[in-house]
Amino acid sequence: MINFFKYTNKLTSYQKFASRIGYMGAAFLMAGQWTLEPILFIIGFICVIIQVSSRKQWNLVALNLNGLIAWINHF
Repeated sequence: MINFFKYTNKLTSYQKFASRIGYMGAAFLMAGQWTLEPILFIIGFICVIIQVSSRKQWNLVALNLNGLIAWINHF
């Protein structure tokens, strides 16, 4: 009965790679908070967009696109 309700998420190799890129993007966003360098924010948002689009989380893609456009205008 427990095995019936257990959900296992099998990630493809692309999704695993995109997840690593997303972690790198999160690190760029954290570094951007400390330095306020627009290029770090731009790189970070691009990396995170790759991760969330591979997981098909379209609401987060829209949110990160908003941040990316804002920092491109600021740059």
